This record gives sequence, C-alpha cells and structure tokens, in this order.
Amino acid sequence: MKLKSLTVKNFRAYQDETKIGFDQLTTIIGKNDIGKSTILEALEIFFNNQTVKIDSSDANIHSTLKTVEITCEFTEYPSEISIDTSSPTNLKDEYLLSTDDTLVIKKSFDCSKKTPSVEIFIIANHPTDKEVSNLLELKEKELQAIIKSKSLDSKLKGNPTMRKAIWESISDLKLQTIEIPVSKPKEDAKRIWEQIDGYLPIFALFQSDRSSSDSDNEVQDPMKAAIATAISEVQKEINDIQQKVKEKAEEIAANTHKALKEIDENLANKLDPKFNPPTPAKWNGLFSIQLDTDDGIPLNKRGSGVRRMILVSFFKAEAERRLKSSSKKNIIYAIEEPETAQHPNNQKVLIESFKSLANESDCQIILTTHSPGLASELPIESLRFIFHDDSGNLKIELGEDVFPKIAKTLGVTPDSRVKVLFCVEGPTDVSAICALSKAMKIKYPELPDLTNDERVAFVLMGGSTLKHWVNHNYLKELCKPEFHLYDNDVNTYQLSIDQVNNREDNSCGQLTQKLEIESYLHKDAIIAGFDIDIEIPDHLNDVGKATPKIFAEAYSQKVGFQNPIKDTNAKKFLAERAFPNMTAEMIEERDPNGEVKGWFEKINELLN
Repeated sequence: MKLKSLTVKNFRAYQDETKIGFDQLTTIIGKNDIGKSTILEALEIFFNNQTVKIDSSDANIHSTLKTVEITCEFTEYPSEISIDTSSPTNLKDEYLLSTDDTLVIKKSFDCSKKTPSVEIFIIANHPTDKEVSNLLELKEKELQAIIKSKSLDSKLKGNPTMRKAIWESISDLKLQTIEIPVSKPKEDAKRIWEQIDGYLPIFALFQSDRSSSDSDNEVQDPMKAAIATAISEVQKEINDIQQKVKEKAEEIAANTHKALKEIDENLANKLDPKFNPPTPAKWNGLFSIQLDTDDGIPLNKRGSGVRRMILVSFFKAEAERRLKSSSKKNIIYAIEEPETAQHPNNQKVLIESFKSLANESDCQIILTTHSPGLASELPIESLRFIFHDDSGNLKIELGEDVFPKIAKTLGVTPDSRVKVLFCVEGPTDVSAICALSKAMKIKYPELPDLTNDERVAFVLMGGSTLKHWVNHNYLKELCKPEFHLYDNDVNTYQLSIDQVNNREDNSCGQLTQKLEIESYLHKDAIIAGFDIDIEIPDHLNDVGKATPKIFAEAYSQKVGFQNPIKDTNAKKFLAERAFPNMTAEMIEERDPNGEVKGWFEKINELLN
C-alpha cells in the first residue's frame, strides 16, 4: 500500500482541516517550529502510536473540540481480502473505496480523556439507501433473512456473496461519501479492517531530538525499523506458524470438550476457541538489537555525531539491500532534519541513499528540513512548503508558485561562479552526462568534468531541483550562454533547438543523434551495475522498445516483480548504477562518430 495523502484536523497547530500529498520522495520545508515535525508525528500516531503517543494535550488549544482527526489515503491496496474462506471479496465490491478509487482511513481520537480513545472509520462512496446502508454490520442469519424476503437468486452462504446480491437488487443505492465505523465489533466491518490493518505500510520515524539514555532512540530506531522490515519479509512463515498454533489449540479444545462431556454432558454443550494471533507490534516487541562499538563500548555512549552517523549507514545499507531485494511490503521512512550533526559529504551520501530508496517500488521517504544545502539538492517535485498565510493560518503548498517563497525562506541564492548553463530535460540526464564527462576527462584531460565543475550549472527544462530552478530564474538575467541537449524522441524538440541556435548570445543546442541518452550506454556498464545482459538499440527496436523499457522488463524479471517497473524508475536506476561504470573506451565504442566528446568540447568553447 502506498501513502497518497495525510489530512489532519484539530491536531496541535493544525486547527482547520489540512491536507498534504506524498510521492515516493517527499520533502517538507519550512521555518523552525512551523509544524513540519507535527506532520511526521501525526503519521507515527496513525500507524504505530508508540514512538509518539497521542496525548490529551494534542487537541488544538484554540478549539473547543477535543477530538483529533488523522486521515490517511492509500493507493495500491490489496486486490482481494478474505474474511470468509468460501467467499473472498475486495474493497470495491464492498463499497469501501473513495470516488477516486483510493482507500481512505480516518482515526478519531477523543482527547477529552486522560488516555485518549480511538475510533476508526473508512471514508468511502457507500450505499446510503436505508434498506442496504448497514449490510457490513449484519450477521449471516440477518443477511439470509433479507435474501429470503426478497426471493433473491443467491447462495445462503458467504456474507460477501449475499451482500453483493442484495446491493444488486436495489436500483438506486444512493451512493454518498460517508464514514463507516470499522473498529468496534460490528461483524464484517471489523473483520475487513483487521485484514486491511495487516497490509498497512511499516512506518519508521527518525526524530531529530534525541535522548542520551541507555535506550537512546537514535540508536534503537534504525534497529527497530530493521526488525520490522525483517518480520514483514518472513510474514508468510509467521502466518504458517500462527495457523499451526491455531489448529493445535482447536484440537486441544475439541479434546477437552470431549473429555468434559464424558464427565458430565450437561456441563457444556460447546467449547468454541477464539484465536487471537499476536499483532505486528507484539511480534516486533519480541526482538531487540544492541549495538556495541570498538572495545565493547555501547554505541549510545559515543558522541552524538557518531550516533547520528548510524542513520547515514543505515539508509545507505538499506538502499543497497532493497535494490537487490524483492520485498513486497511497503515501508515509509520518515526522517526529521537528516542533516543534523552531519558533515556535508555525509549529507550527500544521505541524499543519494534517499533517492535510491525512493526509486524502489516498495519504499517511500518523507523528510523535513530547513537547511538550504539539503533542500537545494532535492527534486523540486518532492517539495512541500509549510507557511503562515496573511491571516495566520497554516498552509501547505507545492508547485512553481511556491519556489520563490522557499528560496527566500531558506536563503537559497544563485551561484555567481556559474559561466555556462547546460539545459537538459530531467535529473537522470544530469547524472548520465556527469558520468560521461568524468569518463571522457580521464582520457582527454582538457575536457571538463561536470561532476565538480562549478562554472557549469544544469538547468532542467522538464523538472528540476530547487538549486537548478533558482539558478535558472536568476542567471537568465545575467545573459549566460546556454547549451541545450535534448533526446531525439520528441519531434517538437527540434523547433526549440532551432530557436536557441538563432539567438545572438552564443547559446546553442542540438538533439542526440541516438534516440535518447540511455542509447549511449554500453551493455558491459549495465552488466557491472545489475548483472543483467541486454541489447541496447540506437533507436526503437523492432517491437518499439527503447533501452529503458528493455531494461525495466529484464530487471523486474530478475528481482521477481509481478509487473515491470516504470520507465522513469528504469532511467533512474541506469543513471545511478550503469552510467558511472562507463569508460571512455565504452563511450567511443558506442559512439564512433565522437558525438559525446563533441558535447563537452562545445562546453569548453563556451567557457573560454
């Protein structure tokens, strides 16, 4: 399941209903004490209520209401749920999805109590006709009675089957968005929730404010996340164990009942065992990991910088592990101010790890920061800006209109050292071109290495990072020459290139002679990065597939994904793990006409 959005109401500073959307990688930006951490803590309360627990003081102090509402919206929910082995069902057939076909779950906390209680609702486009609005709350005999009274052609076994027949018998179900209670004992409504609860993502929160006790959360949290992940990946084996325990318990209960009847058959007509397996939280609580460093010194006794480095190592290792893993359960890593107590080089390692993890189909990353250095390196589409509007209300915005606000708030400024703007389509092009330039410089020292040449700034024409956007919007006023390089897969791009070449400011541009930047890869670079051997066409192959599509299918088959990864993710993987393996010899074998070398020679010309 993927988290699509969070809505909070009456929670701390968020008095009015406030919604924030999430992508694979989401970065929440704002001033200190503006409400960034509150977003992550609301998610922690929703998923776990452990690291941060709901408290009676969490209700907004300016509100007379004492009810806090935390609502999460999900996509990629289970296609089938089983509350009756003879009659499986799904959320759509049970009218438990929103009008957008998403799964929306609300948890409502009564903070008027010292220990707040919780009620859980599914907000769905559900039948409201009085005859059929409560079918999820009815017992089997009650559903059978309706089937008989309506003389419906339906089996009298399997609640989902009977509900479907009853709903289909009504000409107008009067579908409306309503809240369906699922946490209290109400027959199948509660059983469905129990099924859904098992599919919810693992949520791991890493806070910036840490204690220094022997149970220091900064040390424990990564290990707790590791334990939760490990348990999720052996869930099938755990389910098998629980099923065997259930069967043995039922066998013992049956034998006990039999023995009881032999003693006195009037004592009990029935012994019905109710099996309650341990919750995921209880399984997690069975295990703990303590980390000792050199000379047996516990990690929590080391300096804060060293302890914080565990986060760097954890995410780097997890990014590498998940690239090789085929885990199917989604995990959400939420990290407050990952730049805290970190050297800039370590911050870069973290950023690259976050990007790699976010590329994985089963992982989402949520960050908070007020650091211009960290924010400027992250993709613009990941940014969410929290601020107070003119009326003092908290707002969350994204999109181009907020970029100047972010730049002003964080102090991001254009770099005066930039002499040339290198304009490409997207961030994977930047990674690929930098890797190619680095490889070519080894053989041709006069060429620039764009991985560290501060005189060249990349401008992404189809999406950007904040740093590139700021440079683009300010440096264009400084009349810097531009070099445009676009893939040869869109006909209209030639018109843009012609316009650039017709300028009188030394700017120039060209299309790649091959279909796209990935067409310049050498198969050995992909083998080195992924141990996958594919043919790389210069243009679309006979069945209309380009390099990213061919790679996506081969990679997905290798790691066991049911469906191929998206082309955008394939491009990211190739940019991060294949292009860095390219050598000048590989480039020249794939590009005997010297086109790639010509790109960097042109940059040199513009610089000089």
